[in-house]
Amino acid sequence: MKESLNAICFGEILWDVFPDGKALGGAPLNLCLRMKSLGVTMQMISRLGQDALAEETREAIQKFGLDQSLIQEDPALETGKVEVTLDASGSASYNIKKPVAWDAIALTDKNKNAVHQADLFIFGSLAARSKESSETLNSLLQLADYAIFDVNLRAPHYEMEALIEFMKQAQMIKMNDEELEEVVAHLNITSETIHEQLAEISKRTATEIICVTLGAKGAVLYQNGTLVSNSGYSTKVIDTVGAGDSFLAGLIYQLFKVENTPEKALAFACALGALVAGTKGANAPITSEQIEAKMRE
Repeated sequence: MKESLNAICFGEILWDVFPDGKALGGAPLNLCLRMKSLGVTMQMISRLGQDALAEETREAIQKFGLDQSLIQEDPALETGKVEVTLDASGSASYNIKKPVAWDAIALTDKNKNAVHQADLFIFGSLAARSKESSETLNSLLQLADYAIFDVNLRAPHYEMEALIEFMKQAQMIKMNDEELEEVVAHLNITSETIHEQLAEISKRTATEIICVTLGAKGAVLYQNGTLVSNSGYSTKVIDTVGAGDSFLAGLIYQLFKVENTPEKALAFACALGALVAGTKGANAPITSEQIEAKMRE
């Protein structure tokens, strides 16, 4: 195990507004908080407004003990909000407000230095929907030692050509099965099996590691020409918000801090994702004992 691992997440901080209340979220923040809970040194590059919701956001983040020094303030744009609706199975759909503060993340000496010194730089596609944040992201990617791309598509907030360019700049990519279908179709990949599809994507984007989540069917991890799979763990779904973020947090933690085998890393990540899907909200506390118990099921 590595004594220390230092990672930075880039992207949106927002509030998921449900019919019965609101919860702090945004995929990069969810992932950041989960990785911190696992013992990774984390920072978050984002932007809030100067409104009452920004104050509430900072207070909420403070409870997790997360370093907020790279979270900027915008004098004009408001803090991000998303209207979330859940279907009968607990799956979420999102109405994401635009423009908001995280659409204007600025490039600064402070965030350039932080990314240059970090072991891992983790980013998603949503914060790249605006020109300013996208330009900042591209500049920071030039400084990253190891970049991890959480594809996390939210229609209509992405363009496939830009997405492929981000994939080429990452050493590791995570997506779900529906996102894989879109990428395969866009790249005109004709292979039938997921192993062949990921091998082709890896070749075309020069990506070392690709992970695909398969919902209730678990996940697969492609690394160095080898595909490993995990069929997942049963859970009574409360809501799926943040489950994929926690899955990726667990996978990164296992691969880069614990330095575990792909098989064990994937099992840990699937168990953590299942536990989060079985709780309300994205950032419920999950203990290592709970994860280990779930893996024994």
